[in-house]
Amino acid sequence: MLDIASELHAWCVAPREFALATVVAVSGSAPRGPGSSLAVDDRGTALGSVSGGCVEGAVHELCLEAIRTGTPGVHRFGYSDDDAFAVGLTCGGVLDVLVAPVRTGDPVRPVLGSVLATAARGDRAALARVVAGPPERLGRALAVRDDGSYEGGLGGGAALDRAAAGRARALLLAGRTGTAELGQAGGLCGEPLTLLVESAAAPPRMLVFGAVDFAGALARAGSFLGYRVTVCDARPVFATPERFPGADEVVVDWPHRYLAAEAEAGRLDARTAVCVLTHDAKFDVPLLALALRLPVGYVGALGSRLTHDHRLARLREEGLPEEALTRLRSPIGLDLGGHTAEETALSVAAEIVALRHGAPGTPLTGATGPVHRRPTLPTSPARTKVP
Repeated sequence: MLDIASELHAWCVAPREFALATVVAVSGSAPRGPGSSLAVDDRGTALGSVSGGCVEGAVHELCLEAIRTGTPGVHRFGYSDDDAFAVGLTCGGVLDVLVAPVRTGDPVRPVLGSVLATAARGDRAALARVVAGPPERLGRALAVRDDGSYEGGLGGGAALDRAAAGRARALLLAGRTGTAELGQAGGLCGEPLTLLVESAAAPPRMLVFGAVDFAGALARAGSFLGYRVTVCDARPVFATPERFPGADEVVVDWPHRYLAAEAEAGRLDARTAVCVLTHDAKFDVPLLALALRLPVGYVGALGSRLTHDHRLARLREEGLPEEALTRLRSPIGLDLGGHTAEETALSVAAEIVALRHGAPGTPLTGATGPVHRRPTLPTSPARTKVP
């Protein structure tokens, strides 16, 4: 939903009735992940997508029906090996889709509008909605800010709202969209509720230390993957914006000092990738000694295996425990056999993506199991076939 925040916010503030269909869970080779949304107004105008085309027609009709009836529901679009083409899910997979009306006067409308406005401004907020539980709670929502404050309600009292806001805030601070389970009393007891939490957060950061040729290629790769890329080097003659047009910013500073300042300012999180390309112990060791103590998602360092062994010895002298050292990805990148700056950048970017998703980075050819790793479906709603 947040990928269409600006357009959908305009619908929210106008006297326009619409329904919002949102993917809440997927399995198999489903084309879109949780949080993907299709909005349809009472005139049939559509925004967004839930499947890249496979089931859009059926979901469009469900949205129009939800506007007429005012009743939300979760619908499952599935397949079998024998009829995947017949039902339209040519890629296979299963989608669970929440279809909820957003009519004038609905209590969820201002909550939705608040998150959409925040996302459209580029600020941080999360939308937590009930996607499984008692029918009267389905679609109820909270808008949660990163300081833990919230608005809206799930219809179960203050304790439930506080607990839900806490779970949503945790996902927001990690910049993640996902599901959260809790009981109706706010803890683990009572009839379970499943929340879909959609996070509007700033792009993840890629910090590239070392103004070398590899850094220019890696900055372009990071930008392509949606990262906000910073190149940092202590040498002003090399760290210039002209040399790194693919970076969002180029900083002249000692790498460890810059990283410490960013950590102190709270601008790093579990999505942050730290790529150390300086290949110089006087820069590398203090920088890595700090980076490996921070809750960032990826820390990699350029260098040969011999350089890596020497670097580990220096880091042990700095007092880093073995557990921290196991987080260091060095030599940096996956073994793709490349040599150029662009090929090296590709191998580093591939390793970052694989680590983010918990994947081994091995060829798909000859492998078994699903291509896409997806969360477990939280409920078993009625299956909906596509005509």
